[in-house]
Amino acid sequence: MNTAKAPIRALVFAYHDVGVGCITALLDAGVQIELVVTHADDPHENIWFGSVAALCQERGIPYIQPEASDLFKLLPQFQKIAPDYIFSFYYRHLISSDILATARIAALNMHGSLLPKYRGRAPVNWAILHGETETGASLHIMEAKPDAGDIVGQVAVPIGPDEDATAVFAKVSNAAIEVMQAALPELLQGRVPRTPNLLANGSYFGGRKPEDGRIQWSQDALQVHNLIRAVAPPYPGAFTDWQGARMVIAKSKLNPALPSSLDLGRPGIQVVDNRVFGICGNHQAIEIMAWQPASAN
Repeated sequence: MNTAKAPIRALVFAYHDVGVGCITALLDAGVQIELVVTHADDPHENIWFGSVAALCQERGIPYIQPEASDLFKLLPQFQKIAPDYIFSFYYRHLISSDILATARIAALNMHGSLLPKYRGRAPVNWAILHGETETGASLHIMEAKPDAGDIVGQVAVPIGPDEDATAVFAKVSNAAIEVMQAALPELLQGRVPRTPNLLANGSYFGGRKPEDGRIQWSQDALQVHNLIRAVAPPYPGAFTDWQGARMVIAKSKLNPALPSSLDLGRPGIQVVDNRVFGICGNHQAIEIMAWQPASAN
């Protein structure tokens, strides 16, 4: 008599480095992935991150790349799969309640913040912009309201004072794998740990547009420095206009040694002794360590 337990079966929605890392964690734990739903890369986007589609090809996992408008048409296919779990790892489209309901045990999402803080879009970028000293990854139960369900697991990571979004996102991606590895032993037994996601203790943030990277030199030096590192390339970048050209600033330095000829009463760009400074509204300066014309970004 064969008493072997059937493997846990999953339907996965995934993209980006977090998608690659968390799918790998599922496979390493013996989860049977029936289907991966991912995105086709946008030819107008700077693709600097790992490919879920390439991972699926490498590991022989069935995958599809539907448009958001086609997801509901796939509901019968998802119902036929009837997975134990649905997992969402940095998938960009809204997954409807009807689709979430096809999960026999639970539908779980990985979010790149320490929930309930920084719910919504671009959580790593917003955390840096607000000068946070830590963030992390949170696995939570998916509900109709984004990032609002109970928390299943979390891992925190520090944010250094000069780290940019790419460096912090790499930490968050690794933290997401740690969260999955810690949660999977319980999930494989059909048990879902739950901690209340106290929404009143956090905030919701929307997506960011490239225009949001415009530097306001009337702000204080720390605010400008945080903006620069929050959106530094390969993100669209913080920018300013100088001598008729739009310049994208990739890196800045707080509290640099200042030449005596610098005019701290005149906000904006000043070049002194072949060094570039940004004078801010609190009469402090940042030093611009790397910048380039926006057309070259």
